[in-house]
Amino acid sequence: MFGVMDFGDDPLFRFGGAAVTLGGIATGVVIFVVAWLLSKLAGRALSRVRERSSRSAGALYLLEKLASYGLIVFGAFAGLSAAGLNLSSLAVFAGAIGIGVGLGLQGVVKEFVSGLFLIFDRMVSVGDYVEVEGETRGVIAEIGPRATRIRNNDNINVLVPNSRLIEGQVINWTLKGDTRRIHIPFSVAYGADRSKVREAVLEAARTSPFTLPETETRKCQVWLVGFGESGLDFELLVWPTREAVKRPAAMHAAYTWAIADALDEAGIEIPFPQTDLRIRSVFGHEGDEALETLGLRRGPLKPAAPPAPPAADTKPRAPPVNDAAEDLMTQREPPEPEESERDD
Repeated sequence: MFGVMDFGDDPLFRFGGAAVTLGGIATGVVIFVVAWLLSKLAGRALSRVRERSSRSAGALYLLEKLASYGLIVFGAFAGLSAAGLNLSSLAVFAGAIGIGVGLGLQGVVKEFVSGLFLIFDRMVSVGDYVEVEGETRGVIAEIGPRATRIRNNDNINVLVPNSRLIEGQVINWTLKGDTRRIHIPFSVAYGADRSKVREAVLEAARTSPFTLPETETRKCQVWLVGFGESGLDFELLVWPTREAVKRPAAMHAAYTWAIADALDEAGIEIPFPQTDLRIRSVFGHEGDEALETLGLRRGPLKPAAPPAPPAADTKPRAPPVNDAAEDLMTQREPPEPEESERDD
């Protein structure tokens, strides 16, 4: 009769010259499970630390992934060794697995390797606000072994394959913790005082809590960009805070509301669609005769009063400030973030 220890030490089979026993298999499974549990615990602990830290979130995320993957790989190799398998004898088996991976699992391996590149490259990191090929916008919540989880501002999680972030076009709105200049379009009715429009809108932008303090290279500006069908088309250019950049729809709506309030307070009319009809002649009559024919004028016209001459002490009016022209003359490249900010 065999004891438990004797039964566990009996070789079940031989692989590459090494005897594999039931006890060795059990030991290997226990080692792998313990390593897997440790990887989960380490990942959760580092994740909690990362959520509390605002300056080193990227480095902590990299450490979290390295610890998780490293413990699992270590447990796998240690479990195979404890099971009695000679790792050097697995070369042929590994070659066969490699052929199978190349034929059937190349997509999985491609996404896994792309995820490693994303983690180490750090052009996109957890917490960045990105736009993937103009379709998906949101904050990177997690870079997984197969896909990157992007959470948009409606709290919807979108899973994007890692390879798309490597091969496709990605706009990182918060790369290296910096902000971006935003264009807010608006229009006013024809005949409005452009200087008054500029002053009112700039005052509203500067008093907004989402606008960063102005510097030599980052100024709030108002540009006249076109002549619309019903009014003048302007754009407000602002440098918002980093948190506001992550919510572009809400930020755009907030600035638009502030512009509308500023125009209302300044008595500046917002345009609306309208059409003017001009009649040159009616039944062969023109001018006052045409109006009388249509019954739109009764009695003789009163002569228009001549325009009053300008007062002698009237000062010449200063031309309106053209922010776009000033920007072309003085705009310089924004300074790169400091090295401490790049590592955050």
